[in-house]
Amino acid sequence: MITSIFSKSKPINFIVVFFITVLAFLIARIHLIKETITLLLIIKQLVLLGTCYFSILLLNFIVSKNSLTKQNNYEILLFSLFLLLIPSATINTNILFSNFFILLSLRRVMSLRSQKSEKMKLFDAAFWVAIASLFYFWAILFFVLILLALALYTDNNIKHWIIPFVGVATVFVISIGISIISYNGFFDALNLTTVSSYDFSNYDSVQFIVAITLLLSFGAWSSVFYLQNIKKQKKAYRASFKIIILSGIIAFFIVILAPQKNGSEFLFLFAPLAIVVTNYIETIKEKWFQEIFLSTLVIVPVVLLVLQLFTKS
Repeated sequence: MITSIFSKSKPINFIVVFFITVLAFLIARIHLIKETITLLLIIKQLVLLGTCYFSILLLNFIVSKNSLTKQNNYEILLFSLFLLLIPSATINTNILFSNFFILLSLRRVMSLRSQKSEKMKLFDAAFWVAIASLFYFWAILFFVLILLALALYTDNNIKHWIIPFVGVATVFVISIGISIISYNGFFDALNLTTVSSYDFSNYDSVQFIVAITLLLSFGAWSSVFYLQNIKKQKKAYRASFKIIILSGIIAFFIVILAPQKNGSEFLFLFAPLAIVVTNYIETIKEKWFQEIFLSTLVIVPVVLLVLQLFTKS
């Protein structure tokens, strides 16, 4: 049933994904019930919800524009199910905005395939990564993705290798200017906190253990087929597929380095993982196995939610 709905791109799919996203968003914010509900609080949460949902729409745009999957909506379904699996991924405001800007950067990186307006695309990609790092410092690691993309497209134009650094420097200079005007200091507006943590004790709960095990196992298994599938793609699209797997590796390192491990750091991983898993689903010929595969991602978050409610009660 799930495969029959999302195997083709339909408007109803976006509505279903929206409600799953809202559910994940509300679950992560149950604690707000105890607080005084104000208009400002409601507006803030609506902006965050909008950012989260527009990130999903942006993912769909990247996928369809670069033919990263067949004409279906599995990737947006998987992204929303990942949110439901780890609802705390929506709780960090800075990471929500940072991930959105990283997706904007990824969109520009992927468009290098056309070999048109490369200078503008490279500047934009680096600019958005730098903006993302202002919200969450470790997002700066995605800058490496731009350089790797240049290597994959075998770009030997030295100017193209310099432009990404100019994009980052532009954000840096503007931030310093704002910092001087607003805070009377050079770096007050910059998020230069390079703190990292290797304390994974926060993951020591049934919810995190099950969720992380599911994500890693499904991701690792799907990656094997994804890497094999790259060879079958048209030569013009192979670099795009490689960029996705590289972005997933970078996102994984961000999870490892994250100073606060509360689940929100996994948000960077959801977009590339959704694309990788979607590609695996498309290789499954048996409909019943596709249904079981997707149903697992639907049932597990629900079971974890029920267990969480019973534990608190």
